[in-house]
Amino acid sequence: MHLHTQSLTSYFPLSQFTLPKPIAKVQFAPPKQNPFRQFSLKCSLSTVSEPAHLGSSIDKPFPAEVSRTIMELSSVGTLSTLTSESWPLGVGVRFAVDDDGTPVLCLSDRNGQFSVDKRSSLHVQLEQCGMRTPQCTIQGSLQKPEDRKVLKWHQSIWKKRFGEEVDDELMYLIAVERVLQMEDFMEDGVWVSSSDYGKAIPDPLRASAEAIVNEINDKNTEDVYRFCNVYVDLDFQVSEAKMIWVDRLGFDIRLHCPERGVYDVRIPFPREVTDVKVAKSSFNGMSQLAWEVERNYRMPDFKKVKQLKRITYRGL
Repeated sequence: MHLHTQSLTSYFPLSQFTLPKPIAKVQFAPPKQNPFRQFSLKCSLSTVSEPAHLGSSIDKPFPAEVSRTIMELSSVGTLSTLTSESWPLGVGVRFAVDDDGTPVLCLSDRNGQFSVDKRSSLHVQLEQCGMRTPQCTIQGSLQKPEDRKVLKWHQSIWKKRFGEEVDDELMYLIAVERVLQMEDFMEDGVWVSSSDYGKAIPDPLRASAEAIVNEINDKNTEDVYRFCNVYVDLDFQVSEAKMIWVDRLGFDIRLHCPERGVYDVRIPFPREVTDVKVAKSSFNGMSQLAWEVERNYRMPDFKKVKQLKRITYRGL
């Protein structure tokens, strides 16, 4: 189901408010942990009311950006190649990425099947707060770096990511030809060209997104419910609500109603955010405005989000 695409820039003024809001402001800060830590992977089934339509709105990152973000935040994936018997074989691998998103791998010299066919794919998943698992599959050609300078550069990238040296003979690259980006399990994907993937910029909040979401869900639960009731056009009462993820253009919330089921909704920021400080300011401004509207201190002068995506495979 399509999410609402109306930009909220002209509707959510972030000016100073005179009415005090008697709830705590979110106090999240950039996490100190390694942003490239390995995320746990889970398998699940899903169906949605309508196929997802990705990349059609400025209120949501394009598939190429999402893929680049997934690759930046992940360090493990499944590399698939063809064996001499033409069987597809997938093995778990570690990887790093260069400035263009090219995967850099270190493969054992005992894996002779990698030389049979250069065509390969690398499948990577990123679990978001245990509620959604966006993923991307990179298709391309498995190659060894031929240029000495390029080889040394990629070795430095590997060392920066994993803190270890890698032998020249074990270094491989995947020359990206196209990328399949999916929002979650069992959803239709979108193909991204190699040029769009290479030019895309990973989300600026990627290293802090998980910490932001956890902080809001733990300490600003009332705001999450209020966002659903004020900014979303609902015809049912929300019994449970949790934020799933946040990026430069907005955030996603999963909400539940016992009689109607589970839904995801996308709520845009008033304007694009570039770092944690700006995201915090936008969140607090929207929270203050929603509080005033809820208590009839201010009439809503914005258009509510109307489109929700039904989720039938898991709850909160």
